[in-house]
Amino acid sequence: MTEIVQARNNSDYEKIADLATVIWTEHYTPIIGSEQVTYMLQKFQSVQAIQEQIRQGVSYFLTIHAAALAGYFSFKKENETLFLSKFYVLKELRGRGIGKKALSYIQQEAVLRGCTNISLTVNKNNIHAIKAYEKMGFRKIDSVVTAIGNGFVMDDYIMEYSLIE
Repeated sequence: MTEIVQARNNSDYEKIADLATVIWTEHYTPIIGSEQVTYMLQKFQSVQAIQEQIRQGVSYFLTIHAAALAGYFSFKKENETLFLSKFYVLKELRGRGIGKKALSYIQQEAVLRGCTNISLTVNKNNIHAIKAYEKMGFRKIDSVVTAIGNGFVMDDYIMEYSLIE
C-alpha cells in the first residue's frame, strides 16, 4: 500500500531533506561527484531551500509505502505544463510500483490544474532514470546545460509526457 501526502510543515520538509541526502548521495555521487552532490543538497534540498521553493509555488509530496517513508516528489505549474522538479524513491524500495503510483497521482494533479503535459529534466548520464521515464511514457525533447553556481552545471535532457492524445 502506497500513499501520497502533501508536505505542509517543517517536520515534513526535514523528512524530505533527510530522504534527499540518502538518495542523492547514493545515486548521484557516481554521476556528478560528492562535491557537487553536497553543494546541490544544500542549495536545493535543505529545509530552507524547500521552504523558499514552496513560497514560489512548488508543491512537495512524500510517498509512504507499508507505513514507511519511501520517497518524495515535487512539481510546479508553469503555463500549461506541470514541471516535475523532483521524483525520487529509495533504492531498496524501487520496483514495487511506488513510482507508478506517484506518477498516476502527478498525472491527475496535472489534469486538475489544466495542464497538457508534464516535463522534467534528467542528468544525461542518469541512464537508469532515463530508461524508467521512457518506460513511463516520457520522451526526450531537448537538452540543456544550466549553471547552478560554485562552478557547477547541470547537463540534462528535457523530457516530456503528453496528457493529450
